[in-house]
Amino acid sequence: MAGISAWLAQFQADFIQCFIEQDRYKLLLNGFGMTIKVAFFATILGILIGFVIALCNLSGNRILKLIGGVYTDVIRGTPSVTQLMIIYFGVFAKIYWDKWIIAAIAFGINSGGYVAEIFRAGILSIDKGQTEAGRSLGLTSSQTMTRIILPQALKNIFPTLCNEFIVLIKETAIMGYVGLVDIQKAGDYIKSATFKPWMPLLAVAVIYYLLIKILNLGLKKIENSLRKADAR
Repeated sequence: MAGISAWLAQFQADFIQCFIEQDRYKLLLNGFGMTIKVAFFATILGILIGFVIALCNLSGNRILKLIGGVYTDVIRGTPSVTQLMIIYFGVFAKIYWDKWIIAAIAFGINSGGYVAEIFRAGILSIDKGQTEAGRSLGLTSSQTMTRIILPQALKNIFPTLCNEFIVLIKETAIMGYVGLVDIQKAGDYIKSATFKPWMPLLAVAVIYYLLIKILNLGLKKIENSLRKADAR
């Protein structure tokens, strides 16, 4: 009993030192906001890039197909942390934008390589008869794609796109390499300031877990509502 009391007292002391003293909890709150902001804009950019690259990969034009293939191959074949540092320290070295914007662009470019394959698979999953039906009704290729093929493909790939967003949130933990304070970097700062490694790291793990869990539940509800709409 005495051992449990001593452990609880030490836990409380460590908690106060890590999060209450000098308002260190604000580091985690600010890091949380940074993680969400970068991941959100990176996801939007990744979807836009991925859609364009998917169309390139599906195109009959050799040049467009080559561009799409090279982009997908390079992005999927190199580490995201390497891409982040090349874009930050190389491409944007003399462009004085906010760090988080450059990070969002880097993660968006990385995500685009994976989203392109998601879109490509989704579009190919639609029966060719849908395209033929659209063309027989007098629709152009672009109209057939936007009005018939894409709405069906998006419903099919929605769960996979949601998973990509969740993966992207966890991947942003490397943005500390370019001086941004996200959830992970905030935990590292607290660990360095207090010399208490396990408490900040546990807090970081719990925050990521709860964030991903809440997102999973929300996205699952949206997916279920889409399925119900299809069943009507």
